[in-house]
Amino acid sequence: MGCVVTSTSISAAIETLLVARNPRGMARVRHHLEPGYCLRAAQTLVAASGNVIVCTGFPVGGTFETDGPPGAFALYHFLESIGARPWILAGERLTGALGAAVRTWTLNSFDYEGARAESEALLLDLTPSMIIVIERPGAAEDGRFYNIAGVDISAECRPVEPLLELATCPVIAIGDGGNEAGMGRAGPVLESLNIKTDRVGCDELVIADVSNWGAYAVIAIAEALRARPILDWLDSGALLSRCIELGAVDGVTHQPTETEDGFQASVGETVIEAIRQVLAGEELQ
Repeated sequence: MGCVVTSTSISAAIETLLVARNPRGMARVRHHLEPGYCLRAAQTLVAASGNVIVCTGFPVGGTFETDGPPGAFALYHFLESIGARPWILAGERLTGALGAAVRTWTLNSFDYEGARAESEALLLDLTPSMIIVIERPGAAEDGRFYNIAGVDISAECRPVEPLLELATCPVIAIGDGGNEAGMGRAGPVLESLNIKTDRVGCDELVIADVSNWGAYAVIAIAEALRARPILDWLDSGALLSRCIELGAVDGVTHQPTETEDGFQASVGETVIEAIRQVLAGEELQ
């Protein structure tokens, strides 16, 4: 069985290992966040009920990244297991590929006002108890969207900012670079990164070297809080394979490989095992 109680110190240990490789400066950002954010996000997750929106999909090369959707799918599975009703919110490329396999809601508008109208309709229809946004482009101060290299990708991005601004329920964001929706929560430290940073915040921000890993960490702590086995159902490699089947490519290489931001799948598996060890009270290797 999983452990019954977790703590801020355990959460902080997991937060540290999530940014240990530090390819995009998230270790620096971590020091500007109040420790325990993974635990607080997990506590919000286990309290979810009814409809929950899980938004993902970072556009790249005419499709979407392998980072984001696997974590979103894992969150979807966990939420269903506790009796909530999750929805995947994304652009048509991803929701169309998913078809009727899961509950989806498609983002259609590329302009802010249209996105605001869509968000109002979505919130009125679903009245979500929680919103999770993982690896979704965030608008910079100029209202444009940029990838990690600073290239303007606004033509490919459907804004999610209106949804986050209008929401009255808790919003958790998961990101790994500083240009994802919700990363504005980190504050001025983002200015030290060589990127066009996101301007919109959230209620709780979870950062990681790969966003998928952040999602797995939050789920792991949530399972510990519920005294359940820790991620015994999770096959992160299978989730990556499924993502490739849906048309995804690696965000760094732009190739349809079972990798996450250039990291081999085995690296993510190592991170997941380290999270299990921390929650089991074993020494972090």
